[in-house]
Amino acid sequence: MNILIANDDGVFAPGIQALAHALAPLGRVVVVAPESERSGFSSALTLDRPLRPIQISPDVWAVNGTPADCVYLSMNGLFDFEFDLVVSGINSGANLGDDVLYSGTVGAAFEGRLMKQPAIAVSLAGHNVRSYDTAQDYAQAAKWVHDFIEAGLPPVPPRHILNINIPDVAELQGAKITYQGQRSQSKPITSHVDPRGRQVYWIGLSGEAVTEPKKGMTEIESDFFAVAHGFVSITPIQMDATNYEILHTLHTQFSKSD
Repeated sequence: MNILIANDDGVFAPGIQALAHALAPLGRVVVVAPESERSGFSSALTLDRPLRPIQISPDVWAVNGTPADCVYLSMNGLFDFEFDLVVSGINSGANLGDDVLYSGTVGAAFEGRLMKQPAIAVSLAGHNVRSYDTAQDYAQAAKWVHDFIEAGLPPVPPRHILNINIPDVAELQGAKITYQGQRSQSKPITSHVDPRGRQVYWIGLSGEAVTEPKKGMTEIESDFFAVAHGFVSITPIQMDATNYEILHTLHTQFSKSD
């Protein structure tokens, strides 16, 4: 099996190193990742300048682009063989709820799914991501991913990926299939004056997780709930963001106005 690994923390991030080491027994593992951190880039592709892949060691490449760029290049001619699986991560910090809209980790996985290959996004969800300095900090999560893949990935429809968040706890309680949770409104921006007297702004922190379950979800918890209780969260998410519940209603209303 040929496995492509990408991320948004950069090619030298300890999370990607731990993942590559853990998955090596499963087949050929190729790492193609941004040359530096590209968090928050979602599915962005670089269209205003050329991309320059540089091989830094056997089967490890750095790209001067986004996470999605790395996957796009890898599956469209950078190599003379095809990949069987795309794994994005292990991200330093959670990608839960609404955060997936911005996540470069999730964006890289979706780019692999566009190429019709199975793809998963993996994040380590802890309270203090600044302390994740070594590959050993990700060892338990990487081992879980290895075992999950080795057991056989559950089938998902085309244009879907599995978004996996692994809590940073001493002992995992198991795994749960979850739905994508929600956050309350983001915190306000903060404004400062830089040393040259110019006004600058920082994007506000994410809003708090909404803990109330969604209507009709009596047996399935949110990704936030699972991780908070020590479970690995596995959420199937899709590229098609169409709201089919109101699609036909809106179509009928607009048809009447013609």
